[in-house]
Amino acid sequence: MLSEYRRALHQIPELDKTLPKTAAYLRKVLESLPCTLLAPCGDAVCAYFDFGKAETIAFRSDMDALPIAEQTDAPYASTHLGCMHACGHDGHMAIVLGLAQHLSAHPEEASRNVLLVFQPAEESSGGALEICETGIFEKYNVTRIYGLHLWPELEKNTVSSMAGGMMARSVELTMKIYGRSVHLARYEDGADALLASVRLVQALYDLVQGTNCLLRFGKLESGSVRNAVSDFSSLEGSIRCFDDALFEDIWAKAQAIAKKIAAQTGCEIVPTRSCGYPPMANDAALLAQARARFPIAQTQPTYLTEDFSEYQRRVPGVFFLLGTGGEPLHSPHFDFDESVLETGLSLFRALL
Repeated sequence: MLSEYRRALHQIPELDKTLPKTAAYLRKVLESLPCTLLAPCGDAVCAYFDFGKAETIAFRSDMDALPIAEQTDAPYASTHLGCMHACGHDGHMAIVLGLAQHLSAHPEEASRNVLLVFQPAEESSGGALEICETGIFEKYNVTRIYGLHLWPELEKNTVSSMAGGMMARSVELTMKIYGRSVHLARYEDGADALLASVRLVQALYDLVQGTNCLLRFGKLESGSVRNAVSDFSSLEGSIRCFDDALFEDIWAKAQAIAKKIAAQTGCEIVPTRSCGYPPMANDAALLAQARARFPIAQTQPTYLTEDFSEYQRRVPGVFFLLGTGGEPLHSPHFDFDESVLETGLSLFRALL
């Protein structure tokens, strides 16, 4: 059953918030079950199982795929050219659909009402926040939430997690640098945006040295010809922190550094940032309860990010990593032994 769900979904990968085939498949499976189907926003799908309890427990799966051309030659390979479930979200959905089937057959195992959340746009614009803002958690009195992610770096069928900050806050950082172009032979009469960008990169890298914060740039564009001083540079990167207070401190210092280098070089520097995903911090008490019911290894913090953190801002929650071994995520060759889906389902059943 889990493999059937996973393979059907794997063949119809869709991107971002536009997931009509994926949503239709989920609804087709769920509509025959004793639950209330909900459409909180866009193509998001939720299923509410009312067992007459005072509180509700939520389980979340992401739905979206990646703009990657699959190269697995699997009989269930993507039928959507240039699009692939290369991050395991098809597996996540299959596990939660399996949980829905289990709830239907064994309602006595549920100590609370259950809300199953199938969320778009985890890989892109952050669909978790949009779902949270619909008020669905308040309406159904959700008091805790769980999620998981397939994780090739872990041994197959191993489940791991940790209390506190497990994944970082991620904020996109852009620095626009405006200079004044002159011929290289008269460089002293210009304002060198390329020089300013080089100094800025080094100064910002030095800023986070020795801190529990990552600041790196992956893209630099500057100038137009080889024999003229650059009049414009664009730097694009990311800041990642496990602590909001540390992030705000780094951001304030980064702006001060930009202002100083602008004065030194005669350029104008305009720093901007996105809102990004919050840091993901697992609830220690819930994780301790989970460990009493299921074998969960200890993991280490990572600068990778997950918008599951948006749910944790509203209710206590725990996010788990489910080992698959083998091919890394976001690879056109990504695939996994589907036996791990049973492990994921067993974990979620234990949490009921």
